[in-house]
Amino acid sequence: MAEIKIEHVTKKFGDFVAVDDVSLTIEDQEFLVLLGPSGCGKTTLLRAIAGLGMADRGRISIGGRDVTFLPPRERNISMVFQSYAIFPHMTVYDNIAFGLKMHKVDKKEIDRRVRQAAEMLHIESMLKRYPNKMSGGQRQRVAVARAIAMKTDVLLMDEPLSNLDALLRLEMRAELKRLLADIKATTIYVTHDQIEALSMGDRIAVMRDGKILQCDHPTTVYDLPVNQFVGGFIGNPPMNFIEGQVRCQQGQVWVHVGQFDLQPEPAMRDMLCSYDGKSILIGIRAENMEALSQPAPDAFKAQVLVVEPLGQQNLLTVKFERNVIKVSTHPTFLTAPNQDIWLRFRTDKIRWVDPDSGKVLYPET
Repeated sequence: MAEIKIEHVTKKFGDFVAVDDVSLTIEDQEFLVLLGPSGCGKTTLLRAIAGLGMADRGRISIGGRDVTFLPPRERNISMVFQSYAIFPHMTVYDNIAFGLKMHKVDKKEIDRRVRQAAEMLHIESMLKRYPNKMSGGQRQRVAVARAIAMKTDVLLMDEPLSNLDALLRLEMRAELKRLLADIKATTIYVTHDQIEALSMGDRIAVMRDGKILQCDHPTTVYDLPVNQFVGGFIGNPPMNFIEGQVRCQQGQVWVHVGQFDLQPEPAMRDMLCSYDGKSILIGIRAENMEALSQPAPDAFKAQVLVVEPLGQQNLLTVKFERNVIKVSTHPTFLTAPNQDIWLRFRTDKIRWVDPDSGKVLYPET
């Protein structure tokens, strides 16, 4: 069992709080992704788990064993770094075998594990090569092979794909997901790429300013963000946010967006009535609006600014009133810059946001 428990961990650098009272449990064999912008604390948290940077406060346990003050070699972990950290003067074989030799594993067992790991990463024909004769993707495979050859309970990965080009990153993403499912290690994976996070993780922990804002299944984080930051950070393009004014009368609720009146779902009426006469933010994703070429009673008029054909969809940048938003349309929907279109919201997909706190409002259950 390799459950990881992080309890009230804080890490400072001088007066700067890099990790701020974080508590989190990663289940045995779970693949958890730490996601957030640069400087949010995700790598600092990962290094604290690895023992490469001791926490100032808090407790870390792996498999029920307190490892808070143990050095990395005693935590039964493997780590893959962003820079790969493979030795240029060693062959691929020796790079993969390095950790095993440091742990004084029997030579026959080293050979067996090295060849097994190399086969899993499809680099078995490269064992005699040196890193300078390999591509970035091949060197990345060596770093992963070295980590999995250790057969540790926990695998920590710090942006391992960030130095690869887009096509190779796509290929390695699928390969890593398959591999990690096979080896059944508890994995913590750090990235700032939300596509990686959404496609790979069993759960995503979104970080900002040293805190975890939301930790849940990727679909839940995408569809039901807890606040404006999470909604605006997750997704490509990110969630649109439009300012509206709430009006309540005789049990009915409307949200005015310029000249357009939007009627929310019945489940949200009571909560939105508490904002009567106040501003509210309407959060809506690009794919949750229907684009029309003709006026409709429940659609608002917008002007197309930019059309980006992306193959399976067209991404439109449109303006209405003072808002500029992104809209996803089918590639057969024909429009051009400066043309007018009409947009219809899927009201069940609207996320209502308190403009002061940034918190997304959900009906009480």
